[in-house]
Amino acid sequence: MIENIKFNSSYNFAFIDETTKKEIRRKLLKAICIPGYQVPYSSPEMPIARGWGTGGLHLTLALIGKTDTLKMIDQGSDASVNACNLRDFVQLTTNCKTTYDTNEATLIQTRHRITEEKLTDKQIMVFQVPQPEPLRRVERYEYKTRQMHAESDYAKMWLTLYEAFVKWGDVMHGAGYPVMVNGRYIMSPSPIPRWDVPNLNMADCIYLFGAGREKRLYAVPPHTRVEPLEFEDVKFHIENFKDVKCESTGYNIAYMDEMYQDDGITKKFYINDSNFLDKMIEKIAVNQHSNKYINQLKKNEQ
Repeated sequence: MIENIKFNSSYNFAFIDETTKKEIRRKLLKAICIPGYQVPYSSPEMPIARGWGTGGLHLTLALIGKTDTLKMIDQGSDASVNACNLRDFVQLTTNCKTTYDTNEATLIQTRHRITEEKLTDKQIMVFQVPQPEPLRRVERYEYKTRQMHAESDYAKMWLTLYEAFVKWGDVMHGAGYPVMVNGRYIMSPSPIPRWDVPNLNMADCIYLFGAGREKRLYAVPPHTRVEPLEFEDVKFHIENFKDVKCESTGYNIAYMDEMYQDDGITKKFYINDSNFLDKMIEKIAVNQHSNKYINQLKKNEQ
């Protein structure tokens, strides 16, 4: 558990006013009832710049309670500038417990990653979303994208995927791959890597998405079908790390960071999820210690 910073009781609990919290909660209920549908909401400005997690923070502050345990992730790390500052802000205004451990957290706010460890039905994951509209890359006008969603007219999106395959031999969406939710709405899963997209499908936890600049929120409730867009003969695929291993653990079934060394040529791979990496390193250390102890016992017996 992380040591809490000093609680400032001069703020309203969780900073934002109670009327705004009720507004966001009501809109979240609508979003959960209509998976993948973008629900507009209103809220006052936050004391952080737009683009640094205001949408996710709105949702987190509206949901968090005094008994919750919060975890903040930024690109898989608990210790980056974005994660640390947002965590400190929530601590300052709520005095809630915080943690690095995925299994201990009841509420997780993330910037573009899903944890490697599977989440449970006791947990909520909140995404910071820079651009909630998946059709923006094919249609610039908001009123037209609204109409396309209403009519389930996603021909332009399919055409874009087809053109990418014809031109490049693959669908060139490295992050934020568009998905179909519950067979109805195309949704932007935030700029998560392809590796994380399958985790959205039929999950036990609730996934909530907040876009502060656009004032939009949407949700994927538990046990909901979330399917990446794919053709019958061109299937969706995730990043391939089979030929590489984590430099610290030797593990290869996780999303990896590619790190170049000082020479600018040599590169090594490390597990992106910092908490999962720490647990794997600790597990290896415990196993090595146990093996050393067992070998010593065998020598003593001989």
